[in-house]
Amino acid sequence: QVQLVESGGGLVQAGGSLRLSCAASGSISSRSIFSLYAMGWYRQAPGKQRELVAAITDSSSTNYVDSVKGRFSISRDNAKKTVYLQMNSLKPEDTAVYYCKASVSRYEYWGQGTQVTVSS
Repeated sequence: QVQLVESGGGLVQAGGSLRLSCAASGSISSRSIFSLYAMGWYRQAPGKQRELVAAITDSSSTNYVDSVKGRFSISRDNAKKTVYLQMNSLKPEDTAVYYCKASVSRYEYWGQGTQVTVSS
């Protein structure tokens, strides 16, 4: 099985920054295996559907939801089997539980989520 553990969430004032991390372990036992996975950050606010925030492919191509373009940046460190989400200029509407997802072929795995709260 694959385990994904998110960290880095918390409470921040509007305009502040946070850096989320998602570390993979379990069946993702090596750098080479991790590098095969596409990774994504999703978020879910109360009463709303989960949405894709940012994704990075195995070849490190990235894409973002329009609402975070220019403020968020996704990156990966295959040697550490970790994906990051740098979040700058945070807004109250960014408040949500942020989830990490790893996917390859028809398989996908989710982390347990980390809370991000942005106060106005």
